[in-house]
Amino acid sequence: MYHFFVNPTQVDDKFITITGSDVNHIKNVLRMRIGEEISVSDGSDNDYYCKVAEFAGDHVLAEILDVEKSSARLGAEIYLFQGLPKSDKMELIIQKAVELGVHAVVPVETKRCVVKLDSKKEEAKLKRWQAIAESAAKQSGRGEIPQIHSVMNFNKAIEFVKDFDVKLIPYECEQGSMEHTRELIRKVKPGMKVAIFIGPEGGFEESEVKLSTDNKVCPITLGRRILRTETAGLMILSVLVYELEE
Repeated sequence: MYHFFVNPTQVDDKFITITGSDVNHIKNVLRMRIGEEISVSDGSDNDYYCKVAEFAGDHVLAEILDVEKSSARLGAEIYLFQGLPKSDKMELIIQKAVELGVHAVVPVETKRCVVKLDSKKEEAKLKRWQAIAESAAKQSGRGEIPQIHSVMNFNKAIEFVKDFDVKLIPYECEQGSMEHTRELIRKVKPGMKVAIFIGPEGGFEESEVKLSTDNKVCPITLGRRILRTETAGLMILSVLVYELEE
């Protein structure tokens, strides 16, 4: 069943009005017909099961058959603070992180980042990244579209998470055991806000790790192997999904 997103204002008691680029997609790409069933989410944890009722010039009208609370949301709000990687790796990271249930992705400029974005490039990238998040949310049946935040520097990112419940920073030089990592992971419970910091290709500088630990961000190990930046965040997200999913 194809999945679409609307704003709550587009939903009334019996019908949902679908507008924007999805109209062309439904009409001309999917070539859907009156009576075909679709699912629609309003971004507020409501999933509507509908059938196509009417095609108009600028909108598609869907008749609501049933509604229920979304079952795709993870119990905890997980924010992935991703050091800006090279080439198009950020696109892959966002796509897979959304599929795994991340609440938001925050691109972070760290000292070892090779990529530097000026305001014009950042605007274009954010538009592209948000579109990828929306597409991944549709594909994976999410009830909401995770937000891709504007780029933050590392200091601002640390300040942003000061009130989070659990804050983790995988670090290849961390001397702690996997058991310590497991203990911290298992502290994550439904209702918590969780921050995960992932470095770029060159990793974090020691000064950044010190700043994070000074602000109660816990360094952890992800094992004996050094993971690529596009692998590390997805690995820990997968572990959190395993722990949180009912």
